[in-house]
Amino acid sequence: MSAPSTFQDTAETRVQIEKFHSSITRITEQVRKIIVGQDEVVEHLLLTLLVGGHCLITGMPGTAKTLLVRTLATALGLTFKRIQFTPDLMPTDVTGTDIIEEDVTTGHRTWTFIQGPLFTNVLLADEVNRTPPKTQAALLEAMQEKSVTVRGNTYMLKPPFFVLATQNPIELEGTYPLPEAQLDRFLFNVVLDYLGPEEEMRVVNRFTGGTPPDEVVAVTTAEDIVAFQKLVRQVPISEQINRYAVELVRATRPADPLAIEWVKKYVNYGASVRATMFIATAAKARALMNGRYHVTVEDVQKLSLPILRHRVLTNFYAESDKITVDDVLRKILEERPAPRE
Repeated sequence: MSAPSTFQDTAETRVQIEKFHSSITRITEQVRKIIVGQDEVVEHLLLTLLVGGHCLITGMPGTAKTLLVRTLATALGLTFKRIQFTPDLMPTDVTGTDIIEEDVTTGHRTWTFIQGPLFTNVLLADEVNRTPPKTQAALLEAMQEKSVTVRGNTYMLKPPFFVLATQNPIELEGTYPLPEAQLDRFLFNVVLDYLGPEEEMRVVNRFTGGTPPDEVVAVTTAEDIVAFQKLVRQVPISEQINRYAVELVRATRPADPLAIEWVKKYVNYGASVRATMFIATAAKARALMNGRYHVTVEDVQKLSLPILRHRVLTNFYAESDKITVDDVLRKILEERPAPRE
């Protein structure tokens, strides 16, 4: 499933790994100055950045989605822009547009491209399901190709480039549900839930007192993140673990021999091979974040739900029996035998 590992235990690699661990620790410390709780969500966002993917964040209004992304971008030392998606948003509002400029001395007119908000490192696409399909398609090209096309001209986006998109699970009237092809481009679908009572008290005390929270400072650069992405892909993953990831994804497809009865009964469509590649790569990043230089079964299991939940489509039987996608995925994890490590 994956190419042979290029991991080499050299002095240079050890220095890179040490810098990686130090940076992750400092980034987490900076984020916790502002964000209370949500440790798993922060971990998934960091994994998204280390893999070079994109993340869909589903959460109720007021759960600090925007604040979380802005804080993380600042700690990473990356440029940040936010787009509030609305029904009247046009593709050029996102990508940028050509304008005619006239030289006052010669009267000569030329087309000049004015960059849109897509030209950044971290893009927060707020309420991405509220914009029409044409604008969603412009975002899709940027996510997949790392480029935008305006009037037949293609402009490349500078790495690293991440889309962290949010959507609310309520107020669905007037929305344009994301097509499966676009959902499949997101590495994770992370659910941002309410805080516990003690954590909520800490938020109130932190943001309503006389002393403002400490300022977040950048601890890495764009070049560091690109180097970390290359380091992550060198982490070894055994053929057994790769095969386990393949079997988990194939088990989500109703027509596959590996599908369990719940999948045959409750699922219309399963996940694609892109999900398998994402699981393997994200598992490498999680292993390295946890101080390991090899991928374990636990890495695959912990990442399966957020990677697969937006790629598996349940049917009306599941709706009738109140069975969610997460219920189906948990059942697969219970019944699929894990390999011995």
